[in-house]
Parts: sequence; structure tokens; C-alpha cells
Amino acid sequence: MQYKTIILELLQQRPQMHEQLRKEHILLTTLELCAKELKTRHEELKHQFAQAKPGSEASQIASEALEMAVKELEDRLPPASQTDEALSLDQAMASLRNPSSRG
Repeated sequence: MQYKTIILELLQQRPQMHEQLRKEHILLTTLELCAKELKTRHEELKHQFAQAKPGSEASQIASEALEMAVKELEDRLPPASQTDEALSLDQAMASLRNPSSRG
């Protein structure tokens, strides 16, 4: 699973945030932190789904869990259309560092 690639794509959908992270030389660090969190959440959801749907195929469970984990993380990011890059970065970093904000 390429969690960093998924995170990079989410950030690239927010060009101002991506550029700000790159300029501040924290893009890679952010990718690594977010990818680690995404992986952890994916694993948690796979376990939950496997218990809730014991007869389901592992690949289907993994797919559903990844979709939900990505959606949760994406919901915590500022909208792609937001124009205030400083605020976007601050909001994004605060939300990404606060796992308690997940649903």
C-alpha cells in the first residue's frame, strides 16, 4: 500500500498548501506523518470491519477500510478551493496532528 502516494495526491489537490509545505521544507515530513496515520487508521478499520463482517473477503474489507480512512483524513483537510494559504496550512497541520478529530 502506497500511503505516501495517497497523501501526496490529497495535498496536490490543494496547490497552495502543497507549495507552502514545499517552501517550508516540511512536505516530506508531513507526507510521512500523514502516511503513518493513514496506515494506522486503515489497519484499525480493517480490524473493525473484519469483526463486523466475518464472512467478507479480506480484499473487500481492506478496500472499504482504506476508502473510509482516506475520507476521514480528507475531511480534516481544508477545502481544495480555500485561498488563504497561511490559514490553510495552519488549519491543515493542526487537524492532521489531532487524531481525536476523526469521526
